[in-house]
Amino acid sequence: MCTSTTFRSDGSPHVVPVGVTLDIDAGVARVLTRKSSKNVANIQASRPGEARVAVGQVDGGRWATLAGTAEVLTDAAAVANAVARYADRYGRTPAPDPERVVIEITIDRAMGQVNTARPKSTSTAT
Repeated sequence: MCTSTTFRSDGSPHVVPVGVTLDIDAGVARVLTRKSSKNVANIQASRPGEARVAVGQVDGGRWATLAGTAEVLTDAAAVANAVARYADRYGRTPAPDPERVVIEITIDRAMGQVNTARPKSTSTAT
């Protein structure tokens, strides 16, 4: 499970749990949601190309955050592509939903920690 952060018109963050897929070759992350979601409303309230979004995931000591600009995709091909990627990542296909849309985030910043293990000291006391 991941979180998605969009911003309300007053600048305050709106953070919700979501499923996220990453397309490294295209440099985008995708979130499936509904047309009526607050995330969609926040993105659509922004000027084109200016809707800032961040998604993050924590797994023990590993974490990742992806940030960028978002747009809402409604065409059937984009939704089908995102559903297939979601099913591949999470091992299940979401139930059909005529209200489904895709938030596509063009990533311009990525941060993370993949290994928090510290090497053991090799020095010996004398």
